[in-house]
Amino acid sequence: MNWLLPEHLADALPAEAARIEALRRTLLDLFRVRGYELVMPPLLEHLDSLLTGSGQDLSLRTFKLVDQLSGRTLGLRADITPQVARIDAHLLNRQGVTRLCYCDSVVHTLPASLAASREPIQLGAELYGHASVAADREVIRLMADALGAAGVPAERIDLGHVGVFRTLVAAAGLDLGTEEALLQLLQAKDVPGLRERCTDLPEPLRSAFLGLPEFYGGVEVLAAAGRALPALPGIASALETLDRLQEALPDLPLSFDLADLRGYRYHNGAVFAAYHRASASAIARGGRYDGVGQAFGRARPSTGFSADLREIARLVPGVPCRAAILAPCSDGDPRLAERIAALRAQGEVVVECLPGETGSEGPQCDRELIERAGQWRVEAIGGTNRHER
Repeated sequence: MNWLLPEHLADALPAEAARIEALRRTLLDLFRVRGYELVMPPLLEHLDSLLTGSGQDLSLRTFKLVDQLSGRTLGLRADITPQVARIDAHLLNRQGVTRLCYCDSVVHTLPASLAASREPIQLGAELYGHASVAADREVIRLMADALGAAGVPAERIDLGHVGVFRTLVAAAGLDLGTEEALLQLLQAKDVPGLRERCTDLPEPLRSAFLGLPEFYGGVEVLAAAGRALPALPGIASALETLDRLQEALPDLPLSFDLADLRGYRYHNGAVFAAYHRASASAIARGGRYDGVGQAFGRARPSTGFSADLREIARLVPGVPCRAAILAPCSDGDPRLAERIAALRAQGEVVVECLPGETGSEGPQCDRELIERAGQWRVEAIGGTNRHER
């Protein structure tokens, strides 16, 4: 059955493709008017470039192949963000703030969930060159506005900060294996497992690790964490950043989760994730990832977010497309050709029949071009309410 696609890959048929393309145009235009410039990195790159700063997780999700020209290992990108960091650091080489955006396919070796595609369309925006809460605020606001413009407004935006966990790990002097074990237990919200793993840790660090899953909820979480966690500079700085963000974004549905450590190996500051009731998982994610550009020659402050445009389009309520106009073949009739061109210039879809074609099996046509008294008029198909455009 040669027509079958591999698992977790699918064609986008006309209705879905139209929704995806409409969203792409809407959101890239939203980014553009806010100063975010569009870039289009290649689908293939040298593997070490694609995996810069991303850790083992992205390596496992990346398809690998050998370049027949150079003999080097290439990767099919599983994430566009490292490519955009390379463009900022090595190609643009600007000294001030740079705002970039992108929208293109990525490919994963395994789906992120049972229902996920292995070819998401990754849409995102990145801000380079400003290590401030103001930059994080701008990106979170942009994410929220983009989801609103798409028709799936964020009903909850979780904020966290990887600096809390990193500070505790450093204070406890944990080896890499123990750090990784605690990280996985926290991500799984496995409190019994976490308690067992922390048995030998000294106080107050043991209680601090065990308390992280409890620091989830409204702004009161920040005050509670400030009282319960050790008075370490890294923790104080992280909590201050989160407090300043909630003060700067009072109209957004913010909540806090100090145990949300997804992307821990990649991010190094505030992280955030947007949720909508129609999806079981986050519909957009982001955070601060300073220094990723170091491998490309320049370590730059960086923050950004991304979303899967396929998933966003799936959640958007179906909006019926405007029906098309059916027109006879214009060969040899310059007046008809001129009328068709004028309608198309107005944004109308006009299906021009080929010789012998009696109707459209593609776009639904509810009107037709008919010649009346030497004039080509738009009239309703099969109806008595005829009108001229």
